Amino acid sequence: MFSDLSINDIKANLTGEMGREIFFYETVGSTNALAAEISEKTVEGTVVIADSQQSGRGRLGRTWVSPPGVNIYMSIIIKPAIPPDDATLLTLMTAIACATALRKATGLDVSIKWPNDLVVSDKKLGGILTELKIERKILSAVIGIGINVNADMDVFPEEVRGVATSLKNETGITYPRARIISEILNEMDIWYRTLKNSGGKKILSEWKLLTSTLGKQVMVTVGQETFRGVAESVDDKGMLVLRLDSGEPKRISAGDLTVLR
Repeated sequence: MFSDLSINDIKANLTGEMGREIFFYETVGSTNALAAEISEKTVEGTVVIADSQQSGRGRLGRTWVSPPGVNIYMSIIIKPAIPPDDATLLTLMTAIACATALRKATGLDVSIKWPNDLVVSDKKLGGILTELKIERKILSAVIGIGINVNADMDVFPEEVRGVATSLKNETGITYPRARIISEILNEMDIWYRTLKNSGGKKILSEWKLLTSTLGKQVMVTVGQETFRGVAESVDDKGMLVLRLDSGEPKRISAGDLTVLR
């Protein structure tokens, strides 16, 4: 059942520190929840991978549909020791790593929708959920990554089918998940070292090249409030700079973004 998800195959293709320890489970509640439990006892770069999740989590309390045998559900533990107000950079960094890895592995024009969605053909291919332990600085971060790899669209609930896609759905090719995971972990290693050594400037610059959000007319929901305008830029903390219809700039650290057609 897991012939395409061999831990030995993943490790054989790693080039850096990410994935130095890998824990694999057939089924978990949530890889992020499990990674958070072990984060203090494990080395940086530890990865938790599951073939399926019973309680997969997306942003804003949403459920991440996690059928077995077809997709990637993994969480990476890092200990970045950066200020909490730089936390958004971790999500942007991960989005860059994932988009770059998926482009290399498939040739698809994968882009990033602020703040954490991986998109192709205007449909959601994957997402990122970053959860932190903070005491003045970030003690540890668990970065959850979900990628729809070989899923057929009929495994998703009906309300999701119109907005979701998978690598197989886009290309007609079935991909070995171990290969995709290795590519992502290698890119994570590169971009995490970039963040630690050079700060956020290179991260933001690369993110802007890969995003499909900037320059678009968008609607962003933050709690009970909704803002409309043009997604103009991201600031040095990774916050979205929205030019409201009134002409006023609005900085948003997190929200639910919809591109208006």
